[in-house]
Amino acid sequence: MFHSSRTVLLSLALFALTPLACTEPRPPAAPGRTETQGSAPAARLAALAGEYWDGRLAAEPVDATFLGFRSHDDRLPDVTEDGRAREIARLEALLGRARAVDAASLALPDRVTLGMLVHELESDLAWRACDLSAWTADQLGGPQVELFQLARIQTVRTVEEGRALVARWSKIGAYIDARTDRLRRALEQGKVAPRATVERVIAQLDELLAKPSGAWALMSPRDAAHPDWPETEQKSFAAAVEQAVEGGARPAFSRYREALAREILPRARDHARAGLSHVPGGEACYARLIPASTSLPLSADEVHAVGLEQVARIRDEMKALGAKALGTSDFAEIQRRLREDEALAYATRDEVEAAAAAAVARARAALPAWVGALPRTPLVVKRMEAFEEKHSPPAFYREPAQDGSRPGTYFVNTYAPETRRRFESEVVAFHEAIPGHHVQVALAQELGEVPAFRKHANVMAFTEGWGLYSERLANEMGLYSSDLDRLGMLSADAWRACRLVLDTGIHAKGWSRAQAVTYMMENTILGEGVVVNEVDRYITWPGQALAYKVGQLEIQRLRKDAEQKLGPRFDIKGFHDALLGAGAVTLPILGDQIARWVASRSSVP
Repeated sequence: MFHSSRTVLLSLALFALTPLACTEPRPPAAPGRTETQGSAPAARLAALAGEYWDGRLAAEPVDATFLGFRSHDDRLPDVTEDGRAREIARLEALLGRARAVDAASLALPDRVTLGMLVHELESDLAWRACDLSAWTADQLGGPQVELFQLARIQTVRTVEEGRALVARWSKIGAYIDARTDRLRRALEQGKVAPRATVERVIAQLDELLAKPSGAWALMSPRDAAHPDWPETEQKSFAAAVEQAVEGGARPAFSRYREALAREILPRARDHARAGLSHVPGGEACYARLIPASTSLPLSADEVHAVGLEQVARIRDEMKALGAKALGTSDFAEIQRRLREDEALAYATRDEVEAAAAAAVARARAALPAWVGALPRTPLVVKRMEAFEEKHSPPAFYREPAQDGSRPGTYFVNTYAPETRRRFESEVVAFHEAIPGHHVQVALAQELGEVPAFRKHANVMAFTEGWGLYSERLANEMGLYSSDLDRLGMLSADAWRACRLVLDTGIHAKGWSRAQAVTYMMENTILGEGVVVNEVDRYITWPGQALAYKVGQLEIQRLRKDAEQKLGPRFDIKGFHDALLGAGAVTLPILGDQIARWVASRSSVP
């Protein structure tokens, strides 16, 4: 974990920059009076928060649809250079206005909002300044994945929603062409993706283009029944969807594939030069992405050192548990047996899905004893779609739609079940679903009187830190079925500790792709296929992988400190409610939030 003195110093260093948090509930506004009346700074802050969120939804219309905000369903992002410049200018102007708000005159809850607004704006600007999408071949979230996920999310119930979908689908060809043009311009600047990710995207596009358009998810709206529509509208909608896919999207995906194969791949960076340090401006970019992901002013060297320390500590835990579960504390032997024992692999896709569903059900039943405020939003378990599963992680969580039209969803990867180990299933479910992401995200979306952007904030060190914390919390909750499943928990923890080493190694220290794969193979019990997918993920999304372990360590530190200070007054349900009660916040704000909760509990007789 972080050295406690180092963590305290980091929190103190940001204290003056980050408005204080408050866990006490705000009283409801009096009838006929808004909460911002009577305070000019509070009114300005409320207006800024609304302007920021409205602008973000407009700039990221696909994200808006995923979140359940349907007012931009007819649009795709402006990925041109002019569009990027306009958005940066908008964010910079908002950031200047936010920094000018007098924090000292705000009530504590509004100071949290101000601190969060500044963080969100700074993080948005960091990602846009790096402009990774201009040259990255993204096998995880590129258009060949994102648009097909969108087709499953953008429901069409009314004629108006149908027209919005047709308008959006008709823009896909130009959207993909614009992204392809940006790849070419970035190439002229010496910015090009690594060979491994380019090859993955080409493979995805080959699989996609080998199928008839009628089998594409993008075409599925054409075939949906709308008996309440006039017949002319049904026919017009179906024809327009087909034209948008056949005449626009398919040719553009084909052009994208040819550009990657003929122009990008021949000049792609080899496996030895996979990281940002081999891209012009990459070093400065990575330095900005670390605080954007962790919400702390850490350097790559500091993160790398913490990772090495954590990997060694968790290895000792795995050796001790291996002696109990397998009769050996030899780490290489533990790895060999867990990776090679065929009895520990799944045989069918159904088994993978059933194990995930069973783990979620147990966690749901146990949750009330550990969290006081329970989410009202339901959770469902589904398989990943065929177009994304091959290159995806073992599972992921998708947030509910804000309008209640879609529950939280735990997507489990059932591809190649014989490569998936039984002892890894439970820990992933506890991270992604319950008590992990679904509990945190749903509670955040259900917050009352806070600005909309805070209900949907994704402070990765908080959201992913809670997810990783939940993996060990599940052990306290008695959710793991066996010591083998607990070894899976430790392997998953080692996996996230390795991320600190690998992400910084790849992007700041010049590690090769092979070096990263070898390190993870040596220090986890993950299978080689998962490891290779993971390493390529870190190459594609620099900095993102740092959030998990950094956030988990801070949450663990805050809990240990609260337990020591409160003794018998410590209440685990109260701690978790205080932790989750303001939505996703930066780690310094979280530290102040928990300190206030500890102070309030200390005064209880």
